[in-house]
Amino acid sequence: MLSNGMKRGFSPERLRRFKEPKVRKDEGGYYIHTVNENAKVYFDDYYKFLKSTEKRCLLEKEKLEKKISGCDPEKLETVAYYRARNVIVEFVLKIVYSYYGNGHNFSVIMSPWCLGTVMLEKLESYKEILAGGEIESPDLSDNPYYVLRYLHEIYRKALMELLDLPEKAFKVKWQYTELLKRYSRLLCNVIGGLETLLLFVKGSGSA
Repeated sequence: MLSNGMKRGFSPERLRRFKEPKVRKDEGGYYIHTVNENAKVYFDDYYKFLKSTEKRCLLEKEKLEKKISGCDPEKLETVAYYRARNVIVEFVLKIVYSYYGNGHNFSVIMSPWCLGTVMLEKLESYKEILAGGEIESPDLSDNPYYVLRYLHEIYRKALMELLDLPEKAFKVKWQYTELLKRYSRLLCNVIGGLETLLLFVKGSGSA
């Protein structure tokens, strides 16, 4: 359970009731061979990773709030740096809560490294959306230029720190990205094949 009371999407009780062939159990507990990596990932390890990430984020958020409130407003760049870090913290927390409570999609179950690369890609897209002014953030209200500049400079390192991952974890980003693209193409092909089959069946029935 997370600090806000959120429970695991795939609880041990749910996993025990599952008749899903993807979900298996051994001496280490329930596990799945993940969609994105085809790697063996234990559900307990996955949720422990999210929980520890939330804890680091909340500690960092508390520190940043104290630093921002205690900082001289005239020190624009210092405040901007703190706010840029806070943007990243809030973003990671949002993903943690989204994934932790998800009990409908096995594709959210990943190894820490894979989840890290997914978050990195999402964060890169998010900062571009912020820079384009497509969405608003309270952290950009005062000095958006400086905040966005620091966000661009620190996002990779800050994300590594929050996830407690080494630099090399992000160097395999292309591998997971390619796997996700391949999986998406395969899914599109399957859906396309099913649609063709349905049209053929309908046509045969009306003939």
